[in-house]
Amino acid sequence: MTFVSGPVRVDVPATSANLGPGFDTLGIALDLWDRLEGEVLPVSGLEVLVEGEGADGVPLDESHLVVRSMQAAFDALGARPPGLRLRCRNVVPHARGLGSSSAAIVGGVVLARALVERGDELLSDDQAFALVAEIEGHPDNVAPAFFGGFTISGHDDGAFWSVQAPVAAEIGAVVLVPPGGLSTEAARGLLPATVPHADAAANAGRAALLVAALASQPRLLLAATQDLLHQHYREPAMPASLALVAALRADGHAAVVSGAGPTVLVLTSAATDVDDLLARRPDGWRSTYLAVGVPGAHVVEC
Repeated sequence: MTFVSGPVRVDVPATSANLGPGFDTLGIALDLWDRLEGEVLPVSGLEVLVEGEGADGVPLDESHLVVRSMQAAFDALGARPPGLRLRCRNVVPHARGLGSSSAAIVGGVVLARALVERGDELLSDDQAFALVAEIEGHPDNVAPAFFGGFTISGHDDGAFWSVQAPVAAEIGAVVLVPPGGLSTEAARGLLPATVPHADAAANAGRAALLVAALASQPRLLLAATQDLLHQHYREPAMPASLALVAALRADGHAAVVSGAGPTVLVLTSAATDVDDLLARRPDGWRSTYLAVGVPGAHVVEC
């Protein structure tokens, strides 16, 4: 196996999972990008430099999530490089439900593959996706981060799968990001072991409706994003987020908790609504409008 010379850069998008009713199965890529730059060194050693989001809180050694993901990909490819230099420019907020860990995992695997001559032949897209999903443990965020677009994914019989569905060009998202984070583990810990059959059935219908609404029926987004399965159980961990979701939905906006939260995401096709939605952020929160359904992780020219 031969490593490429010089640095390689990879851009990987933020993602939002669940989108209301699609718990652990629906995800969409957002126009907010982390950039990773890697270079194989001829001598042993590891150099990690991180700037931007999370720079003060992430490790700078072999335990860094990007490094661990790269090493898993190198192992799958057949050999590890003698030394490695990694630079991360993080834009995706950490612990906010916007897929920062999935961006790190997917970006690391795609970067490692690009650092190997003919890496995309030695590790196919299907194999790379299986690897990132295995590292993450569930595919709802890694699928749109890897493939881009709007994805429906799952895990059956020991194998991960993902398919893409269309998104109408006029649909975008306003994200309202609180100052404090919430771990996925803490959010999942609030979910009950069982839910009422009627709630599960209602969520299945709303998730199916959301696929149609995103493709060609944006007027149905409010109804299609109704959730009975997970968001209200998590209210004790993020009361401000759930209060904002309720207020926005009462005004007719398709607001949901993004992933495990606490970011609030609003799907909209009305350009006239964007300024109003951006202004609805509480004090201390950030808000921005993002295109949705963008491409997945990819190599960019240095």
